[in-house]
Amino acid sequence: MSKKVLILSTSPRLNSNSEALADAFGRGAAEAGNQVEKISLRGKNIRFCLGCFVCQEKGRCVIPDDMGPIVEKMEQADVLVFATPIYYYEMSGQMKVLLDRANPLFVSDYKFRQVYFLASAAEAEEEVPLRAQSGLEGWVECFPKAKLCGSVFGGGVTGAGEIAGSPALEKARELGRCV
Repeated sequence: MSKKVLILSTSPRLNSNSEALADAFGRGAAEAGNQVEKISLRGKNIRFCLGCFVCQEKGRCVIPDDMGPIVEKMEQADVLVFATPIYYYEMSGQMKVLLDRANPLFVSDYKFRQVYFLASAAEAEEEVPLRAQSGLEGWVECFPKAKLCGSVFGGGVTGAGEIAGSPALEKARELGRCV
């Protein structure tokens, strides 16, 4: 059965390494017959959460920016995929703001059950993405029908596009095929 896969690329850089992982995951998911959409946060107007919790009452955020349609797509997706560069051993600020602003999902009848994490970093050590992944795991725990189903880390890449030829790209594609 075909699933709706929504990939959220949170890097501010054009041709980023984490976006290359997102694209590889998307290719794999499409090859497996799924409907894939990727949203890049680059260039989007997404403001910080106000912490007002109006979204808990109304089911939508009161801030008039680009986040509303993204939350609607997140709610309707079967699979969510988050791709981030690792900055200072943590997820990008853009990804953290995205997670905070997805608060209307908490009271919704969200469809996603599978969540995946893709990350790239200049450092290559295996533990580099763990704090960022832990942050996403905390978010996922707030959605009892969902679970983190897998992750891919592409380390040792700094400049845009340096991940080309990395085994992490094939791992991301294979993970996408398993959705």
